[in-house]
Amino acid sequence: MNTEVCEITCIVCPTGCKVRVVKEGNKVIEVSGNTCKRGEAYAAQEAVAPQRTLTTSIKVTGGDFTLVSVKSAAPIPKARLFDIMKAVQKLQTAAPIHVGDIIVHDVLGLGIDLVATRVVRKTVQ
Repeated sequence: MNTEVCEITCIVCPTGCKVRVVKEGNKVIEVSGNTCKRGEAYAAQEAVAPQRTLTTSIKVTGGDFTLVSVKSAAPIPKARLFDIMKAVQKLQTAAPIHVGDIIVHDVLGLGIDLVATRVVRKTVQ
């Protein structure tokens, strides 16, 4: 099997260790250069299946703002981010919205919710 070496800058803490990950396919063989266990776990995950927390906004009707900011409740596979953004472009929700409200449940069947990160009050008409 092919052995691959990845050089990753750890972002878990401000130190920014340069971590070296040796992998065969999707199996991590060795991690070096990290100064903590969290850095080791981050680099191994990043080398095999990178994930990101998604932050974006969704259109709102009947509110004091026309958009509500949302974020994923858990990290999302990096390869799926653009698919999710494409789906989110078409979405619309109605005010009122509170911080923590689930705006999209189980986005694209990934088992991850998109959660509101700001308040949008309903406007009186």
